[in-house]
Amino acid sequence: MNREDWFTVEPIDHDTWVISEYGHPEETHSYVLRGRDRALLIDTGLGVLDIAEPVSRLTDLPTTAVTTHVHWDHIGSLGSFPSFCAPEAELDWLRGRFPLPEQRIRAMLLEGLDAPNGFDIDRYRVFQGEPSRLLNDDDWIDLGCRAVQALHTPGHSPGHLCFWEPERGYLFTGDLVYLGTLRADFPSTDPLAYLASLRRVAGLPVKRVLPAHHGLEVRPELLSEVRDALVDLAGCGLLRHGSGRFEYGEWAVQL
Repeated sequence: MNREDWFTVEPIDHDTWVISEYGHPEETHSYVLRGRDRALLIDTGLGVLDIAEPVSRLTDLPTTAVTTHVHWDHIGSLGSFPSFCAPEAELDWLRGRFPLPEQRIRAMLLEGLDAPNGFDIDRYRVFQGEPSRLLNDDDWIDLGCRAVQALHTPGHSPGHLCFWEPERGYLFTGDLVYLGTLRADFPSTDPLAYLASLRRVAGLPVKRVLPAHHGLEVRPELLSEVRDALVDLAGCGLLRHGSGRFEYGEWAVQL
């Protein structure tokens, strides 16, 4: 793949964009939100190429990066942003205590990768560093005439955050909800917490769901549909690790 084709940039509205990496099966999405005084980058992608370059073409405002959670496919370019925020509950992972070894992460990255010209897997590193700000539930990020709220939505990971912009009805869901297989089967996941998080976000007046992976046309109704499916699984005693994979058409859950 040509390097210039790695990132796909599409507008959400006049000052919001999605930057997608379709050259890997994760099909990771990151989002740029422009306010009056600052810009915000929600997630920094795989780190195959530096996402700071397409961000700089969208805005010349100082940009703060934030990660929904500290998984390798969301923190790839965090080091390119001197100002970045992360969930406090996953600070240890940023300090080098991530539960997967770097060799395993490199293998996951290579699986299905349509690598851009010049990419060298031996130079790939999982980011480690200290955030300029730690985020907890109900913290706000003010961009100037635009603000987003951090919602602690654990389940996929202990510190997972969704970002809620009530003025526009945008919910940036990270890995909580997307079209595809939702993962609640890792040792660091918590299926019951996943359900509690879905109960919370399904009650919001969401106008648009903006996921971290795969298809971008996610119906807001999917939030309550996933919640209801997990309620049913819990009622059958199946909302637990090891119970298997359950398919529901455009999405599935692995427990």
